Amino acid sequence: MSRKVLRRLGAVVLLLIVMAAAAGFWAWQRYTGFADRPLSSLQPDTTLLVERGDSLPVVLRKLRAVGVGEGHQAEWRVLARELGAAGRLQVGEYALSPDMSPRDILIAMRDGRVVRYAFTILPGRNIRELRTALAKADPLRQEAADLDDAALMAALGHPGQHPEGRFLPETYHYTRGDSDLDLLRRAYAAMDKALDEAWAARDPASVLKTPDEMLILASIVEKETGIAGERAQIAGVFERRLAAGMKLQTDPTVIYGLGAAYDGNIRRRDLQTDTPYNTYTRSGLPPTPIAMPGVDALQAVARPADGDALYFVAVGDGSGRHVFSRTLAEHNAAVARYVQRYRQARAAERAAAQAQSTGTGPEAP
Repeated sequence: MSRKVLRRLGAVVLLLIVMAAAAGFWAWQRYTGFADRPLSSLQPDTTLLVERGDSLPVVLRKLRAVGVGEGHQAEWRVLARELGAAGRLQVGEYALSPDMSPRDILIAMRDGRVVRYAFTILPGRNIRELRTALAKADPLRQEAADLDDAALMAALGHPGQHPEGRFLPETYHYTRGDSDLDLLRRAYAAMDKALDEAWAARDPASVLKTPDEMLILASIVEKETGIAGERAQIAGVFERRLAAGMKLQTDPTVIYGLGAAYDGNIRRRDLQTDTPYNTYTRSGLPPTPIAMPGVDALQAVARPADGDALYFVAVGDGSGRHVFSRTLAEHNAAVARYVQRYRQARAAERAAAQAQSTGTGPEAP
């Protein structure tokens, strides 16, 4: 072969190499641009659900369906292999936004960064209120809606146990696909742990004989006050009354015994009507908790405050605070002051309402 032909052949080969390099460089630039460029075609607050068995092509079709037009399927496959996401996309619901790139999306799906929802069990909420709130929690799957309380506890693995007080008040996070039973199992386990810890730390001189008794008393303390600094004081009052054989005489237990019949007012006849939860007519603790006590209430009952007070009543000034008394005479005087403040406050409200209705009040137009 002549030198001239060889030179021409070399030139062609060099040209091909240059063209291949240029094509490779262009392809690399296109790929990296695709992988890291925000997906501006996405709408804000878009979500995508990866279901069990979804492959990368299936997920890509779902991405197309929600508006992702960027990238060829081959580019998505290469990127998934680069990130180690191929075959490892985790089941769940994912939040997508226009500032995310294909790389961001695949990393999120590889690592299972799913949308998390929150549900809070409030301290002092009873089982009826808790179940009503759970029924409204979206997107929590509803599996307990048709179960009565006995069937609910059986479904949770605790047949024969009363559900009141058994679920720890705190915020629980869940993902789409979780059910109300899943959440309640976690709340039950959390209460079990908190109760075990409080029982282990209890005052050795406590009159409470079992963890269940501690849970019952903690639920009463929870309902009696929203003032953190008073919980141990109130627990101390109840502890001393139990030790002395005195009735607890606490209104929240009477209200719980009234159930749906309670209309917001507790009357003298309610205090005199005997039910298993009426601590004015029956000695000792009621048969079950009356609400879900928080950790603070459990700890207050475990370590009640020292003192000699046997009575307490609300101050009546709107603060939620209580007056603690050692003797019945002191307590009756505190009750009289409370009644006076209550009547004065109601009279002021009536006067303000009358003034507003006649157009003479400061808020009248």
